[in-house]
Amino acid sequence: MPIIKGLEWTFDTVADKYEKLRPGYTDDLYKMIFEYIAIDNSSHVVEVGIGGGQATLPVLKTGCTLTAVEYGENFSKLCKKKFEEYKNFSVITDKFENVDFPNSEYDLVYSASAFHWVPEDIGYSKVYDMLKHGGAFARFANHPYRDKGNPILSEEIDKLYSEYYYKYNGKDIKAEGEYSEEQAALRAKLAEKYGFTDIRHAMFYRTRTFLAEEYIELLGTYSDHIAIKEDIRTEFFAKIEEAINRYGGKITLYDTIDLQLARKP
Repeated sequence: MPIIKGLEWTFDTVADKYEKLRPGYTDDLYKMIFEYIAIDNSSHVVEVGIGGGQATLPVLKTGCTLTAVEYGENFSKLCKKKFEEYKNFSVITDKFENVDFPNSEYDLVYSASAFHWVPEDIGYSKVYDMLKHGGAFARFANHPYRDKGNPILSEEIDKLYSEYYYKYNGKDIKAEGEYSEEQAALRAKLAEKYGFTDIRHAMFYRTRTFLAEEYIELLGTYSDHIAIKEDIRTEFFAKIEEAINRYGGKITLYDTIDLQLARKP
């Protein structure tokens, strides 16, 4: 079976590359979070799934006491080193659902492109219990959409995904569109059934352009791509790189970042 089941382990095998290649988040996103919930040096905050720390520094700079939870040992070590000058920072190496947090203790719990790894019912319920009354949950995620400005290249890459990714991943071939306002609104509304109120959502946009070899490095940080057996993945990536070089040598990703905000009454 070319796909190795169970993807939780994958990111931690490429922690350094993930930290280097995965993007951070926009200033406007943090502005909206901090307007929704005031965070300062008296605040207690938890980050669920810190990864390479892409969403950590703007929160640390508020002076809050920040506890990060990270399943990957390599990521935990990386972030302890990366943020070692901040005495208000600590990392727990475990799955979020396994950590015994006190109830009604935290002003903000947030998660950047990681909360989908936590079972929905466990995750939202646990966050709700952890928050003080009036405390906030912020969940946000990046949804990259491949080069819509170069349809010939996109078609070529789609063919390669049909030949390599979908065939060996056991998935049906389907073109995924850009992440939509409707999807963001539905995701945000999920918090209602777990008791949250004052639910809001927002969308943020940007573009990123990569040389062929840079894009291949980025693909190597995605869990479902890492899980493809190495010989198949090597050939797959080589053909994508060849296609990009054949059609201009660059590829642009159109990012949509959705933000969900919810409050414990």
